[in-house]
Amino acid sequence: MHSVSLVKVSSEAKKMHHTENDKKRANFSALNPVNGAIIKTTTTGKPGDVKKIIIKNMKSFPSIPENFEETTWNQLRKAVIAIQTSTPIEYSLECLCQAVSHMCEDKMDSQLYVNLTALVEQHVKANIVPFLSESGDKLVYLKKMNDYWQSHCQQMIMIRSIFLYLDRIYVLNNPTVHSIWEMGLELFRDHIAMNNLVQARTVEGILILIEKERHGDTVDRSLLKSLLRMLSDLQIYRDAFEQKFLMATKHLYQAEGQAKMEELDVPDYLQHVDKRLNEEEERLEHYLDGCTRHQLIVTVERQLINEHVTGILQKGLDQLLEENRLADLTRLYKLFCRVKNGTTELCAHFNAYIKKKGRTIVIDPEKDKSMVQDLLDYKDKMDNIVNTCFEKNEKFGNSLREAFEYFINQRSNKPAELIAKYVDMKLRAGNKEATEEELEQILDKIMVQFRFIHGKDVFEAFYKKDLAKRLLVGKSASVDAEKSMLSKLKQECGGGFTSKLEGMFKDMELSRDINFAFKQSMQNSEHKELQNIDLTVNILTMGFWPTYPVMEVTLPQELLQYQSIFNKFYLAKHSGRKLQWQPTLGHCVLKAQFDAGPKDLQVSLFQALVLLLFNYNAAISFEEIRAAVIIEVGELKRTLQSLACGKARVLTKIPKGREVETTDKFQFNNEFTNKLFRIKINQIQMKETTEEQKATEERVYQDRQYQIDAAIVRIMKMRKTLSHNLLITELYKQLTFPVKPADLKKRIESLIDRDYMERDKDNQNQYNYVA
Repeated sequence: MHSVSLVKVSSEAKKMHHTENDKKRANFSALNPVNGAIIKTTTTGKPGDVKKIIIKNMKSFPSIPENFEETTWNQLRKAVIAIQTSTPIEYSLECLCQAVSHMCEDKMDSQLYVNLTALVEQHVKANIVPFLSESGDKLVYLKKMNDYWQSHCQQMIMIRSIFLYLDRIYVLNNPTVHSIWEMGLELFRDHIAMNNLVQARTVEGILILIEKERHGDTVDRSLLKSLLRMLSDLQIYRDAFEQKFLMATKHLYQAEGQAKMEELDVPDYLQHVDKRLNEEEERLEHYLDGCTRHQLIVTVERQLINEHVTGILQKGLDQLLEENRLADLTRLYKLFCRVKNGTTELCAHFNAYIKKKGRTIVIDPEKDKSMVQDLLDYKDKMDNIVNTCFEKNEKFGNSLREAFEYFINQRSNKPAELIAKYVDMKLRAGNKEATEEELEQILDKIMVQFRFIHGKDVFEAFYKKDLAKRLLVGKSASVDAEKSMLSKLKQECGGGFTSKLEGMFKDMELSRDINFAFKQSMQNSEHKELQNIDLTVNILTMGFWPTYPVMEVTLPQELLQYQSIFNKFYLAKHSGRKLQWQPTLGHCVLKAQFDAGPKDLQVSLFQALVLLLFNYNAAISFEEIRAAVIIEVGELKRTLQSLACGKARVLTKIPKGREVETTDKFQFNNEFTNKLFRIKINQIQMKETTEEQKATEERVYQDRQYQIDAAIVRIMKMRKTLSHNLLITELYKQLTFPVKPADLKKRIESLIDRDYMERDKDNQNQYNYVA
């Protein structure tokens, strides 16, 4: 075989290279066995001649010298030692690779691998000594370890390049044998890294460097990365380093979390936690192994967040919400999302804050004037926090709605009443600070508050009363806005809720048609003396409109005559109906003559009756006015107060003062001046008195009694027989307003007394329906 003379070839080639360049180098590549033959090539030497190939059988194969294995290994050993000692290699890489190749082909690969392993092991064992001596500076020790590790890796790369043929042929054909690189790692691990003293010093040094960095010092990250990569490559990262590192992390952040919670306020603490987590992410990116990520981040989160969830929420959540600290709330939410039950705890405290804060808005009577606007602003603020800071988390949205529904019903009836009045304020013509689009948005927000109310019948009662005033006095901002609000209520509560309200609008439309026809008939009538009085009448269906008290007053003869004419006109078209005049709802425009010139006074009917008296008398006493118009004392006092003590003082009160007494006298104020031609004098009778408010509440209470009675009868008629507890349960399901068990019991007793139902003779806790 041709491999016999390989060593000689290398030696010869080396000598010839230093002597004559033109001298031919020995070429043993021709000794390539092809079917036991030697291949020769001949040529005539003339240009263009074709080469002839002659193949002859070999008479004998080359023999292997007895000392071939020893000699070749000796050369390879010298090369390996030269690499390990960083000295020049005596032979070329090509020759060394060929030597390895020939040894493998001549069945010496197993022994060659054993020899190489022993040589590398000997070198590694010899290099452990410096790492066992007394260790001074930890950083110096780590650098020395890193230098040796880097050197060992470089050596194994170079050794593997020489023994590449062995690595590819022998190792691949023997699965139980490590590759040369793995063999080098295993030897380093067994004799260096797994040495208890060496490993302890190395890991301790790494942990000290990391701790220094965590305390703000600058450290050599490349050194840490190299050493930790070494532990990972040696497959001892988890056992030797990771557990100790995680334990050190836990102890550090456990102590730090407790100290910082006492030292910092919540926003600063959250920033500190955020900073720490980012720092640990950087360490993972720069030098820690990726397998550590989950446990490391979980450890930091547990010690800095999870252990202090309750403390953070109790210490600072209310302040963050109160001051609308959006950035801090966003950070809080994101951090709490990282720990188990974090968002659940946050949501619970968020809910508690809303209830506590909301209750202070609703429960205090002194805040009634601004309650609804405060609730709207509060809802907007909380919605913004949920959408911006809590990423529109559905759980927080539901909690927000539940909290609003809870606290807004802590004070029965009043929020519903005030919401109805707030809608009235927004829909009145005097309120022009909002465009149609803005008004629509306000109404949408109002509907959100309306949904939270349990006693919607209270809202309906006050809304209906205020709507009546807007329609009758013509103070509605826009018919479209009114219809839009009506549509929203119908969509929310159904047609039954809005049927009466829709009837009110229908009455107003029919009244316009009736007035148009009446005026046409008056033009052709014989009552020419009434032509200078313009009468407009609103025909109201009693079942649709609020109940107004009937108040008898003395009207001028002209008005009485006009009313009589209208009665005949209307009843002629609608026989069988009855008209009942309501003077409390009337309003007039009077023409008045002052020294400064004529003015139009827009007043209520009561105000008009009082002012008309001064056509015949310059000064009139309170009692004389009362006797002339027969208006109830309280109402008359408010009327006179509006004319003599308000902004437009068309009457002068004697003596002067803000309150009207029965002993006062009044005279017409000829010196009255105003830059406007038409002056609207505040219609005191349109303002809601305490009595009117109580009357509205009483009507709501009566309506509820009727609804309870109807529900009980309906249930008993269907079930025939039912126990007390089951009847109460069914009633709670059907009734849409809050009610106490005691009130239900009273209504049941009332129906028993009226023979709608009876107690069972054998079981007093059971009721039977009476057909």
